[in-house]
Amino acid sequence: MTPRWLLSLLLCAALLSVGGALACGALPLTAGEVWLGLLGQGDAATVQVVQELRLPRVLAAFACGGLLSLSGVLLQALLRNPLADPYILGVSGGAAVGALAAMLLGAGLLADQGASLAGALLAIFAVFVLGFRHGERNIYRLLLTGVVLSAGCGALVSLLLTLAQGEQVKGMLFWLMGDLSQPQGLGGAWLVLLLAGSAATLAAGGLDLLAGGRDKAAALGLAVGRWQAMLYFAAALLTVAALQLGGSIGFVGLLVPHAIRLLGISAHRWLIPCAVLLGGSFLVLADTLARTLWSPLQLPVGIFTALLGVPVLLWLLGRRA
Repeated sequence: MTPRWLLSLLLCAALLSVGGALACGALPLTAGEVWLGLLGQGDAATVQVVQELRLPRVLAAFACGGLLSLSGVLLQALLRNPLADPYILGVSGGAAVGALAAMLLGAGLLADQGASLAGALLAIFAVFVLGFRHGERNIYRLLLTGVVLSAGCGALVSLLLTLAQGEQVKGMLFWLMGDLSQPQGLGGAWLVLLLAGSAATLAAGGLDLLAGGRDKAAALGLAVGRWQAMLYFAAALLTVAALQLGGSIGFVGLLVPHAIRLLGISAHRWLIPCAVLLGGSFLVLADTLARTLWSPLQLPVGIFTALLGVPVLLWLLGRRA
């Protein structure tokens, strides 16, 4: 399949996933009712359900999936490993510690968001300082630092869950497994996605060189150290934006870019838009299943990203073999 055809199919899939998510729920809607609801016409209850309940959540799911997928693309180019995950740098662990500590203290939603952002930024700074010491750009040291920091944050998360009581535990677990029921900062997340996606696409040539190897990229005139630092901070920023929007949602940044590569797309000028579209559609589908399969009970979306992602990735690997 050519890149143009794949991009066109993924664009259609994105539109269908958004439309299907807007139609599905406790109040099933037809395509016509969804369209009228988006235009603010028709039944008042339908307009409210579409515009106030479903549309923000669907847009949040798509943006979160796109952010995680783009972060995965950049991180896999940085580490030259198609199985690298955005949370491997310890960003998710730092954000989780901050958010859960605020929840344990009984802070409000805004304080939780601020604490998770502070924890993520602290983790980013710690990994960068320890991984890029004395100006030496050592990717393996960066990776190892992130893994060690993630393990330490995991221990702190377990401690905070142990100290929590009653309803606090449920809220903490939902955050840890992904929760898009109350998206915050939707406009900012979309702005980050559009700007970062555009910048990454324009820099696709440099990403192709870096993915080919450090020595080769340096021989062709690429400032490798500077590019590594930029990719690290860009991947971390995208992960933080996704965390702020929907909590800790795993597997998307690992599965989506790898799936696109297994379909024969390796050039980053095609890989980036394809990954963003597939990641957004994938998370919209997972969130739709999370809120409808056991309605009125809503499950964490992270459960479904794993349940959907594992068999899909195994199937793709089986085809490749």
